[in-house]
Amino acid sequence: MTRPESAVDDADDVDDADDVQDVDDYDVVISGAGLAGSAAAILLARRGVRVALLERRSDPEAYKVLCTHSLTANAHPVLDELGLLPDLEKAGAVRSEARWHTRWGWIEPRAAPTGPELPYGYNIRRSVLDPLIRSRAADTPGVDLLLGHRVTGLLDAGGRTVGVRASTPDGEREIRARLVVGADGKDSAVAKLAGVATRRHENTRFGYLAHYRDLPLHGGIGQTWFLEPDMAYAFPNDDGITVLAVVPDKKRLPAFKEDLEGSFHAFVRALPDAPPIDDAERITKIIGTVDHPLHSRRPTGPGLALVGDAALTGDPLWGVGCGWALQSARWLAEEVAPAATGRGDLDRSLARYARRHGRRLRGHQYLAADFAKARPFNPVERLMFSAAARDATLARHMHLFSARLIGPLRFLHPVALARATAVNLRHRRTAG
Repeated sequence: MTRPESAVDDADDVDDADDVQDVDDYDVVISGAGLAGSAAAILLARRGVRVALLERRSDPEAYKVLCTHSLTANAHPVLDELGLLPDLEKAGAVRSEARWHTRWGWIEPRAAPTGPELPYGYNIRRSVLDPLIRSRAADTPGVDLLLGHRVTGLLDAGGRTVGVRASTPDGEREIRARLVVGADGKDSAVAKLAGVATRRHENTRFGYLAHYRDLPLHGGIGQTWFLEPDMAYAFPNDDGITVLAVVPDKKRLPAFKEDLEGSFHAFVRALPDAPPIDDAERITKIIGTVDHPLHSRRPTGPGLALVGDAALTGDPLWGVGCGWALQSARWLAEEVAPAATGRGDLDRSLARYARRHGRRLRGHQYLAADFAKARPFNPVERLMFSAAARDATLARHMHLFSARLIGPLRFLHPVALARATAVNLRHRRTAG
């Protein structure tokens, strides 16, 4: 239920004095009604948790502007549980097939002739996705969506977070809860107010993107260019709109900024098998960021949890942030829902969530932070990428990793490395 100002209905009458509760008491307070926050609210409420979902913006149609608009395949089970798959298809979301250019040629994952189709996610603009999931949260019994509520402080009792202080259209208010969840992005106010330490990894690339209508792409699917160290990608989205991004080494930034539009177009035109941007209509300005470090934070504290970018901000180059936001929301709901209603040990539940979060994402973040140094491929990467350009099985293996359906240890399993070595040896013999 959307309640811009108050979480209480003045018409409600409670006869039993034992059932009377403070109007600001909830099981969980979530700061941020984007992907992670809205998903967490829905999944918690379905498990019987009373949720206050706070959003600092007053417009229910608000959305994140600077984004890859990519839902990797690891998010598919969460989208299914949320019941959003039919809505995404109806809204024109594009299934996330992709191919990747390397110096050894294109890696083009395809389903095995006798196997199942490749797992897929979706590409859909945040202007469509964010209001969709926020509306679903507002319609979920047990969720109060409080628009125009910005967290300005945390309530503390004996070193434990027990609620929030929020600025609202009607002034300051306090909202108490067993658990406070920060779903408020990479610059999380909740994390800062709680004093959660942030580990920062420098990103030595910068990025600019623009949206084009009717931009033809090879095969009609997403394209990524590994130019070592520069990068670029083009992802088709709903309504015939493609997001096209360039991600060069920061050494190129001074010259790039002298003529942003000219530099952007020249970079794209020079790509191998470049998309014909001169034949398409650019419908947005060229926007971007020159400084986007990777952030990692411990995702829990006493009475506190972080989800989405508030817990871990990946390199936008890989387009994994939306998928990780949805996954972390689901992990939190699965681990803490009973305890959040008073039927379990909340601290132990939060510890399980923290372990699960770290086990699933720490390895991915480690590799991404290393690649964010804008370096050429290392020997193992050269082995895997070159072999994947030559072998269909390894191309599918690469697809599973890029979709974050397998982790680094499985991606670099000795069997995969041995196959890649054999593929490249055969290629050298044939070329010789």
